[in-house]
Amino acid sequence: MQCYKIIHRTYYNYSSSVTLGAHNLLLRPRESHELRIESFTLKSIPEAKIFWHRDVEDNSVAIATFEIPTQQLFIESEVIIQHYNESPLDFIVSDYAINYPFKYLANDNFILSSYMVLPNEETRILLNNWIYNIYKYGEKIQTYTLLQKLITYIFKNFTYKVREEAGVQTAKQTLSYGSGSCRDFAFLFMEVVKCLGLATRFVSGYLYAPLMSDQVGSTHAWAEVYLPGGGWIGFDPTTGNIAGTDHISVAVSRLPDNVPPIAGSFLGVSDSNISVGVWVTKV
Repeated sequence: MQCYKIIHRTYYNYSSSVTLGAHNLLLRPRESHELRIESFTLKSIPEAKIFWHRDVEDNSVAIATFEIPTQQLFIESEVIIQHYNESPLDFIVSDYAINYPFKYLANDNFILSSYMVLPNEETRILLNNWIYNIYKYGEKIQTYTLLQKLITYIFKNFTYKVREEAGVQTAKQTLSYGSGSCRDFAFLFMEVVKCLGLATRFVSGYLYAPLMSDQVGSTHAWAEVYLPGGGWIGFDPTTGNIAGTDHISVAVSRLPDNVPPIAGSFLGVSDSNISVGVWVTKV
């Protein structure tokens, strides 16, 4: 078991006083048999009223509402977690899904269908051709091996770049640029996986990087694929590894744009800028 402390600070600065609308906060890690929350605190300036709920994909969402105008919004979450996923390869895939290609059972396929929506025709053609760098359709290969080869190829052949601008590159853009952020690589991997007929979803969270634990970091993103018998297994094309103890999941979604850590609005005539700092340390 590993124990981590995660501090996530966000500053919004406005050039003049504004009235803040409700903000959705996705900052509380997803608890499971692999991850337990020891303590969690959430604070803001100005002070907010917080209402909690679970969204349609079972993410823990805090809705913050504010009463006074301000020129700065500060939001900080601090969480201590216990992480038990020290053997991420310790799972058993159902016999029928050990080798690719395979098809999900009918009941599973019905539930997973929204996580298998194919990209548009142009992107499908592009990705189906690109997949030939890694896999020739019709070949027998272990399903896990195929997915591992995909993230390894992205890790080795694309350049990681920090992108401050919002949004996620399309798969076509990432292939064209040969570079992207963690969320861009996760989305490229997802689009490829859907072309292979498998269910996949986007994960937003944190990554413990030992060499950078004392520096200001940022949130991290990867993807999960549903493997019968194993469940939702995380694959990280940014690091080239399966998601394990160092990956701390906060929110999942079939679409990357659905799970920003903080989303909200304001009323007023004002310019704004944002500053974010994340620290993940072992306790």
